[in-house]
Amino acid sequence: MSVASLRRAAKDSVAGLPRAYWWLWTSTLVNRLGGFVLTFLALYLTAARGFSAAYAGLVASLIGAGGVIASMLGGVLADRVGRRPTLLGAQLATAATVAVLAFVRDPVSIAATGFALGLASNASRPAIQAMMADIVPPHDRVRAFSLNYWAINLGFAVSSVYAGFLVAQSYTLGFLVEAAMTLACACVVFVKVKESRPEPGPKVAARQAVTMGTVLRDRRFMVMVGLSFLVAVVFTQSSVGLPIVMGANGLSSSDVGLVAAVNGLVIVALQIPLTRYLQRRDPGRLLTVSSLLIGYGFALTAFAGSLAAYALTVVVWTLGEMINAPTQSGLVARLAPADGRGRYQGVYTTSWSAAALVAPLAGGWVLDSAGAGWLWAGCAALGTVTAFGYWALMRGLPTQEFVQEASPARDLVTAPKNSPKNSPKSTPENAPA
Repeated sequence: MSVASLRRAAKDSVAGLPRAYWWLWTSTLVNRLGGFVLTFLALYLTAARGFSAAYAGLVASLIGAGGVIASMLGGVLADRVGRRPTLLGAQLATAATVAVLAFVRDPVSIAATGFALGLASNASRPAIQAMMADIVPPHDRVRAFSLNYWAINLGFAVSSVYAGFLVAQSYTLGFLVEAAMTLACACVVFVKVKESRPEPGPKVAARQAVTMGTVLRDRRFMVMVGLSFLVAVVFTQSSVGLPIVMGANGLSSSDVGLVAAVNGLVIVALQIPLTRYLQRRDPGRLLTVSSLLIGYGFALTAFAGSLAAYALTVVVWTLGEMINAPTQSGLVARLAPADGRGRYQGVYTTSWSAAALVAPLAGGWVLDSAGAGWLWAGCAALGTVTAFGYWALMRGLPTQEFVQEASPARDLVTAPKNSPKNSPKSTPENAPA
């Protein structure tokens, strides 16, 4: 691809999105520039505090347990109380909890703080995803989610590099820097981001309101959530199994940070050009391929011994991540009715929070009892099972289902009142991205 083509792709990818979206995007970038504690938490607990891999897995699982509760609660609050207050409250609580984590030392206090961190940090995710679906027209959502994911990884790439050297000097300072950046993110939201929850239209008022039961009875959506959970179980090893194995092989926290930065750098370099490709492809095929790349990318870690080899494996599973994340987010946004976006996003986010609960315990146990080889073989197996699951779920679905008109029950308001897109004839909500 030529420089001119890349420039044109970049321009096409950012043009036409609402101003409100860009302020939300900016808050995401600020937040991720300081979001590195979870990347180094397992290494901190094992190398700096002398705990076992199993205890590090337990703490990470408690963070996941808090996330499971917060995902559901955050989704309900985003629909009932509003996206903005839910987001602000979660960010302020996250900043406070990370600061506390910098100073607690005994195992019980660390575990309790980890659980609180999971509650605080995950409550904001359904609100952010629902807000993006509120303010961005349906035909632009995959692009918007891709750009937001690009911002997450731009911040992650930058923070991973300096954070590795920062925590090598002082883990406490590293935790406090993340708390300060999260507080800055909350300030951006407070000053610039307005509430986006749409007012219910006449068709919404005429039918039964969306409840958590409505979401759980949506069979296709729940199967997708289950497959997302399996992908997330594999992907979570990037912050649990991978740093522990690298540390056991004699690599430093700076090395771990550099390898983690490869993930963000690849996404920063390729996500925008890839976005145009993703918008024109069948979601089922994309999710199938992404599962294989993630599963076998982690499996290749079994053969890595040098810093360069670890970095190469990260490139492989990062390609799968780049395909999977915006495709699934766009699919969830299309399946969810406007008055239930928070709940749908909350349940979808729960798949990742549940994986954060299960994967660290499983990863730590496998590492302690069987060794790294079995952990990476398990990643390959889960990637294969998930790829088959996506293929089976999407097989036989007519192509027109992805572009058909919405049913009357879901032909809902999708934008703020003053938006020209606020019309019952807007792009359908129930067609997958």
